Amino acid sequence: MTLSVSERAKRIRLVVLDIDGVMTDGSIWTGENGESVKRFHVRDGLGIKMLQGAGIPVAILTGRISKQTAARCAELGITSVSQGKLFKTDAWRVLLQEHGVTEEECAYMGDDVPDIPVLYHAGLAAIPADANPAIKHLAHWTSPCNGGNGAVRSLAELILTEQEKWDEMVQERYIREDMS
Repeated sequence: MTLSVSERAKRIRLVVLDIDGVMTDGSIWTGENGESVKRFHVRDGLGIKMLQGAGIPVAILTGRISKQTAARCAELGITSVSQGKLFKTDAWRVLLQEHGVTEEECAYMGDDVPDIPVLYHAGLAAIPADANPAIKHLAHWTSPCNGGNGAVRSLAELILTEQEKWDEMVQERYIREDMS
């Protein structure tokens, strides 16, 4: 039996994200002294905070090692950060075990061929709109947004909406107090 995206999203208890091409647009800017700079989107950060607020932890699984990634994760309160994982399957299994979830209870968003093994196993395999065409057949769901431009936020909204948590969280956190 093939599950719908809605059914898959309702089961999610952990979200795992790639960084480059998912939380960033995939660009890496290099300064004249060789320093790297990455750009993260504030909406993606809010989506992550909303997932966490709903009791759904977020973890990072990326092939590159970056001080900018570590800093952004610390700022967002993401404590499960696996960097430098060119072959992601073993690190994926460790994250599942650490969080006590099954593959079916985990969403993964990736954008390129290094993400193939994890997308194949994820309960909800998600990709940004501009993901590499070679992986699109593995996706259960494609964000309407490009990587680094709201793709993570749209995934958070999908999951929290299907779990009937989004509207209440928005009301409680951002509207009720300001409207009274």
